[in-house]
Formats: sequence, C-alpha cells, structure tokens
Amino acid sequence: MRIDEPHIPASRMAEYREAGYWRETTSNDWLEAAAGGAPERLALQDRCGRLDYRTYLRQVQRLAARFVAMGLTSDDVIAVQLPNWNEFAIAVNAAMLAGIPFCQYHSDFRSREVEFILGFTEASALVVPNRHRDFDYLPMIEPLRAKLPHLEHVMVVGDGVPEGYFDLRAFLEADDDPELPAGALGARRPAADQLARTAFTSGTTGNPKAVLHTHNTTNCALKFLNRGQRIGADSVLLVFLPVGLNWGLFNVLQAIDAGCRVILQDIFRADEALALIAGERVTHFCCAPAHLVAMLNAPDFESYDLASLQVVMTGGASCPIEVIREVEARMPGHLLEMYGMLECGTQAHTLLTDDPAEVCGTVGRPVPEMDIRVVGEDGSDVPAGGVGEILTAGPSVTVGYYNNPAANGESFTADGWFRTGDQGCFDAMGNLQIVGRTKEMLIRGGANIYPREIEEVLYQHPGILDAAIVGVPDPRLGERVCACIVPRTGETVTFEALIEFLRGKIATYKLPEYLQIYDDLPRTPTGKVQKQPLADMARSRLADSER
Repeated sequence: MRIDEPHIPASRMAEYREAGYWRETTSNDWLEAAAGGAPERLALQDRCGRLDYRTYLRQVQRLAARFVAMGLTSDDVIAVQLPNWNEFAIAVNAAMLAGIPFCQYHSDFRSREVEFILGFTEASALVVPNRHRDFDYLPMIEPLRAKLPHLEHVMVVGDGVPEGYFDLRAFLEADDDPELPAGALGARRPAADQLARTAFTSGTTGNPKAVLHTHNTTNCALKFLNRGQRIGADSVLLVFLPVGLNWGLFNVLQAIDAGCRVILQDIFRADEALALIAGERVTHFCCAPAHLVAMLNAPDFESYDLASLQVVMTGGASCPIEVIREVEARMPGHLLEMYGMLECGTQAHTLLTDDPAEVCGTVGRPVPEMDIRVVGEDGSDVPAGGVGEILTAGPSVTVGYYNNPAANGESFTADGWFRTGDQGCFDAMGNLQIVGRTKEMLIRGGANIYPREIEEVLYQHPGILDAAIVGVPDPRLGERVCACIVPRTGETVTFEALIEFLRGKIATYKLPEYLQIYDDLPRTPTGKVQKQPLADMARSRLADSER
C-alpha cells in the first residue's frame, strides 16, 4: 500500500517540518529509548501477564524480524484484528519497525466487514485471536481466503492454536533468536514521512473509507495528547477503549512516548474497570460518555478507592453536561473533554487549568498546533456564536483516503482544509462547542434542529439514564422529533411528563412529538449512539403503531 498524492499542501508540510512538528523519528525510537533507560519498568499488562520494557522491545524486534523473513515489504499491509491484549501492541510496533504499514480493526468485526477490509487493503498478513468472547475466528477466516488472493499469512494468538497455523504467542515467548542477516532490521526502518497505518471510518451508510496516516501525522497526535493530559513516565494508563479503533491504538502508543505502563482491559465491565483503577493505582483513562455513565451507576461505586486518578478524558461522542457535573462531583482528578476524529487526531480539548464551570459543555480551545475554522454554507468564517461546519488543518491531519478520489475531493478544500462534517460554534472565550453532525441535523418545517441541544436537557431528567433524538419522516413538516430514552432502573417516564419537563427549557418547535422507550441504545464500539440504526428502529416502531 502506498500514499496517493498527499492532500496536505506542500507549503503546509514545509511549515510542519520547519516548526519541528514533523521530525525524523518514529515511535520505534521511543520504544528503544524507554527500554534502554528503564528496561525493568512495567510496560504492558493484560489478563494474561505483564511485560517490562526490555521484554516488550525484544518481542517487537523478534516479530519484526519474522515479518522481514516472510518477505513482507512496505508495499504490503499487515492486518491486525486483536482485542486489548499485549500481542496487539507488539504486532503494530513490529510492523512499524519493519517498515510495513498496518491496518488494525475491531475484534468484533465479522465476515462481511473483514472481507471488505482485507480485500480493499490487499493485506498480505493477518493477526487474529484463536477465540475471543465465545467466537472462533479461524472458521470465519478460512472461507474468505479463496476471495483474498493477497492474504498469504495468518498468525493466530491464543490457547489451543490448531496445527498448521502460526502460533504467535508461542513464537514470542520462545528463547531462540530469529535468523536474520545482521543489520537487516536497521535497513528496513521507515522514514517518518512514510505510511505507518491505515484505518477505516465507521460510517453507517455505504462502505467505510480507508484513512492514511504517516508516522509523523500519528506521532503529532500522540504528543499533543500526552502534553494535554500530563502523561509521564510515572503514569498508569487504563485502556478499555478497543485497540482495534483509533483512540485505543493511541493510548497504547502514548504509553511508549511517555515510557509508562498501560493496562489493557479486553472487555469493558464497569466494576472490573473500577477495581483495576483501585488495585493498580491507575492515573489516567480515556472513555466515551457511556463508560462514565456505567461507572457512576455501578452498584458499589463508592466502595472503590479512586484516589490515584489524575485525569479522565472523554470524547468520541458529546458528553452530556449533567454527566460532566456528576463526574466532577464524585470522581477525583480532572475531567477533560476532547474533540478529535480518525482523520485529524486531536483537534481541541479542555485544559487542566480551565475553570470547569466556564468550559462545561464545550471541547475547549483548539490544540495550539491545529487550526480550526467554523464556516457557513458559502465557505466564509462565521462570527462567534454562529453555527457552521468545522474545518481543520494541522500536522496530525490525514494525508488522504486510500484509493478514493471522490472522498478526497469532497473532504478537502482546494487550500488543504479538511471538512469534518461536524457542526459547531466558538463562544466568546474561544471555546469550541460541538452542535452535532451535519447529517444528524433535523429540519422540521424549514427550521433546523440540532439533536444535542435537546439531548442535553433530557439528561437533566432524574428518571432518564440514556437519551438520543432522531427524526422521523412527516409528509407535511418533513421531519418530526422523536425522543428515544432508556429509563433509570425502577423509573417510568411518560410522554406527557417529559414534555412538561422540557417545556420552557427549549423552544416549542423543538419539543419531541414522539417518545420511545428502549432497554438500551445501539452504539458503536467507541460508545457513540448509532443514530441511523436508531432512527430506523424508531420509524419501524412508529409504522407498526399506525397500522
């Protein structure tokens, strides 16, 4: 896999190099420095064991040498479908050390998604679990291989690997050294501007797009996050966000930059996460708002000693203000809100020095190295308080989509700004507020309605645990507003009581006209409510009720 024509203007790339944002180092240099400076410091921990930095580096080098011996080059792609296990960190770092792009994707993906990703990237090698969450992966992979002529190597992680398959865990734990000519790995080390990875967007319509990132665009995002969260060598990171997706990967690589320990939780359970924080003295974790809600509602939340927590960063979906206030009241440390996306890395976040009352409900100011504009339909900047589309440019922005000229043409302006598809506004203090996705905006009788505004008020209702607003079609008004809620245990919410609660808090034309009760809302692996599937469910229910 190669980078097509970069969609970052040459003038901007020159600025990034001159400013020192883009350097000639990669995360492999960070790992070697950490292993050299503190070889016995704990680096990785999962449900199976712990690795210090010396062992971490040795296993990365061992696997990188194996990749080279297999004949893989920078023209190949190594696909990695692993849960939050130590072998994930080793696999992606080994790919980078050998100068081979990798493509990580979620361990919950199944045959249709897997076939598309492996086929689109023409992956030559695949790293998968033998079994995870009661699912056997090899019976899924084998029928696909006839359709994937480029897939030559399958490496398997786990217990009871069948005969004839490469047992990656046994290989990493073996004592013998790989047979490789002296200096072969050094000759394969990539330049920082080379392609490091590709990952796929999580769109709900059509096939996802393959986002390309170099070592430089990736490492800038990691540096910005570590600085903003004050992550250092003594930090302990808990990672339950899926490493198969962007933010989970970032957490793993952030730890290497800082030279600290990362704890991988392969299945998120609120009580287990709280126990890990208490038992391992976790200092940092990142999450979606849904994770915070689950933790705060754990039956024995107050029994866990969370005093080690320094920073909790939330993102991936808008965090309701009521949840923010509850976290600040009941959890130690600082809660930061982050705005970022696969294509851009970290774009903005609140700061440890911010007054929580002033920034509550915003994602803070743009990262200093990142440029953000809010523009109207004519492409001109809107004044403070005005809503428009968010455009981003900066050293962590993707160099483009792979083999997708239409998406590149739609997503980048002629002068290199990336169109995020998010609607937002700047307040008088320069803080960015995310209003919603352009595609999620409802138009009722010609009036624009942003779901988040209503959702924020719904979360203030004492009987509501989770909430989302979707549009349902209407022949006269175009769309009507439907509130989809999950009540708290033992609570009952009626339509009449809900409207009475909302009245006076939002404009009359924004009031929901339908209420639907759910046991839970459909979410992506990163915790975002899947608005399109939810809207389809709401419309189906409405149609059934009208029959």
